[in-house]
Parts: sequence; C-alpha cells; structure tokens
Amino acid sequence: MNPKDYFNNVAETWDERFFTFNLSKFLEKFIPQFGLNNGQHVLDVGTGTGVIIPFLIKAIGPEGSVTAIDYSEKMVQICKTKHSQFKNVTVHVGNIEEQNFTAETFDAVVCFGVFPHLENKQKALRNISKVLKSSGKLIIAHAMSSEELKTHHEKVSTLVRHAILLPETEMKKLLQQMGFTNISIKDETGMYLCIANKT
Repeated sequence: MNPKDYFNNVAETWDERFFTFNLSKFLEKFIPQFGLNNGQHVLDVGTGTGVIIPFLIKAIGPEGSVTAIDYSEKMVQICKTKHSQFKNVTVHVGNIEEQNFTAETFDAVVCFGVFPHLENKQKALRNISKVLKSSGKLIIAHAMSSEELKTHHEKVSTLVRHAILLPETEMKKLLQQMGFTNISIKDETGMYLCIANKT
C-alpha cells in the first residue's frame, strides 16, 4: 500500500477520528493567524475532507474564493459533498507536485497538515511559487508541533512515519532556496505555523 491508498482507505472515517470539537475550536483561533484578507483567492493544498474550508471562507468572505485539491479521490468526494453549499469553493483531485495552474492565480497557498507528506518538496514549492501572485503568501500549518507530529506519525502507520517537518533552520533554508522571503516559524506545543512570501 502506498500513501495515496492509505488516505483513500481512511477517508470515510477521517472526520470521525480527527475532526473533534477541540480541533474546531482550535481552528477558530488558529486560521485568523494566517493573515488572510477579505476577497482573496486561496489554494488549499491537500485539503483532505476540507476541514479548514469553512474557516478559510470566514476569513476571505463571499468575495474571495477557495480552490481545494487533494490526490485522494475519496477524500475529494467527501469534501465536495460536505461543502457543496459554498458557491465560492472549487474542489478537485490534484497533486501540487504535478499541478499546472495558471501562473500568479492565488493570493495565498495553504498547506494544512500536508507538507510533510509531499514527496518532492522542492517541486511542490516551485509550483506553489508559480501559482502565487507577486508577494503572495505561503502558509504551512499544523495543529501539532513538529515533535508532536513526529510522535503521532510513528504511532499511526509505517506509511507516514517518514512524514516529518524539517527543523526550523532547514525549513528556512529550503524556502529561501525556492525564492521565499519574510519567513516566520512558530513551533510550539499544539501548533506549527510557517508563513513566507513569494519574492
């Protein structure tokens, strides 16, 4: 079984297992820290079942839009069903490592709970930079610290054991190499938030 098969297999029970009341309350306070603005166009990479979509919509308002992608077909099916009421949300199967969006399409790209799972992070970051508008924002976020995430993945499955967040120095170096600036990282108990701007 590969990681994509793993996520397809757990899609139907994903929200039941992970989208708890506590996570919802956390996201209410966490998403505003992304610094999104009314009317912005956001790409939600690795959306899964679309857990953060309602919070993104609240941040950008009806004039903004969310394009959500995930490489798991079953996750996308569930996400589409859950969020069909939002007319400014588009959900489809896609992989940021292979995606070919029009250049300079989005004001912000959000990677919530997905960045460690990207197999080719350099390629993904190049594609993210391409689709971001000038001075656009990349947001890499988790509801765990890097250490908590490492421990969690070691327990969950051997298929995701390798999926860790880079140490701060390495993360900043990677983002700088890919052309990002103004990099800030908060890595503390219960949260991880990295924000960077396209040059």
